[in-house]
Amino acid sequence: MSIRKFVDHNYRHFNAAALRDAAIGYESHLSNGGKMFLAMAGAMSTAELGISLAQMIRKEKVHAICCTGANLEEDLFNLVAHNHYKRIPNFRNLTPEDEKDLERSGLNRVTDTCIPEEKAFRVIEKPMLELWKRADVNGESFFPHEFIYQLIREESIVDNYQIDPENSWVLAAAEKDLPIFIPGWEDSTLGNVFVAHALRGHLKSIDTVRSGAETLKALAEWYVRETMDCSIIDLPELGAEYSHEDVALRVVSKEGAKRTIGFFQIGGGIAGDFPICVVPMIHQDMRKPCPYWGYFCQISDSTTSYGSYSGAIPTEKITWGKLGVDTPMYVVESDATIVAPLIFEYLLEG
Repeated sequence: MSIRKFVDHNYRHFNAAALRDAAIGYESHLSNGGKMFLAMAGAMSTAELGISLAQMIRKEKVHAICCTGANLEEDLFNLVAHNHYKRIPNFRNLTPEDEKDLERSGLNRVTDTCIPEEKAFRVIEKPMLELWKRADVNGESFFPHEFIYQLIREESIVDNYQIDPENSWVLAAAEKDLPIFIPGWEDSTLGNVFVAHALRGHLKSIDTVRSGAETLKALAEWYVRETMDCSIIDLPELGAEYSHEDVALRVVSKEGAKRTIGFFQIGGGIAGDFPICVVPMIHQDMRKPCPYWGYFCQISDSTTSYGSYSGAIPTEKITWGKLGVDTPMYVVESDATIVAPLIFEYLLEG
C-alpha cells in the first residue's frame, strides 16, 4: 500500500486527520495555481529531511524557503561528513562527563546525532572563506544561500560528497535557483565562523554577507512579484479609507492579485515569525495592497497556553494581518520529523 492510500484509509481523527487535511489542502492550493513557501525551524537537516524535501523542491511543490542558518548549513554538513556522524540512541542517559567527552572528541550533539567538527565544519569552512574573501576583495555582497550556491556550482566540495546528492535539499534548491531567506544567519556555525574571521582581520567588511534587514526587503519584493506580477514600488498606496477592519483589508488586499502563496511551517521561532510578517509589513507599514498568505499549516509541539508565539493557533494571526478569515488553516500537533515526510510523500504520490 502506498503512503497516500495508507493515510487516506487510516488517518481519520485527531492529529492524524489534521495531517491528512493539511496535505489535501496543500495539494488543493497548488492545483488552484498557488505556490508554497516553506518555513523550517528545528534541526530538520540533521534529521535528514532532505530525503523527502529535495524531491518536493525538484517536483516544484516548494517554491521558496525561509530557514535557520543551521538548517541551511547542516544539510551541507551531512552531505560531506555523513559517514563520520555518530548516533547516540541513549542520549537521555548521558552524564555531564559523557557530554564533555563528546566535546573533547570534536562531536557536537544534536539530540541523538553528533556532528563531527573536523569532518563537517572545517571541510566547509575552508572553501567558504575563499568565497567570502573573493567577494570582500571585489566589494561584493551576497545573501548566505547565494554563497552556498556558489560553493555548490563551482564544485568546490563535490569530491567530499558522502550521500546520494538526490537526498540533499540544498543541492536541489541550487538546481532550481530557489529563493532562500535566512533571518539571523549569525546564529549558525558558519555565521559564527564568518564573524570570527572578520574579527581576526581576514575580511575587510562585515557587510560581505547581507543582513537580516536586506533579507526582509528581498522577501517583500519577491512576495509582491510572485503574487501580483509587479514591483512593490509600483503598487498604489492605500487611501485614507484603509483601516484594520477585516472586510476592508480583504477587499483591498485582493486587488490585482494573480495568485496566492501558501505558508507551510515546520516548528516555530524566527524561521516562521520572520517571513510571515511580510504581509502586514506591506499592508500596515508600507500601506500597499497585497494578498494574504493563501494557505497556512504548522507542524508544532509548542504549548499555546504558555504564551508561546510558536504555538499560537492560526486564527491569532488574523489579528496581526497575516491571514484572512477565509485562509485555509491547519495545525498538526506532533513531531515534525514524523509528520513532514508523511505529508511530503503524500503529495509526491499525488
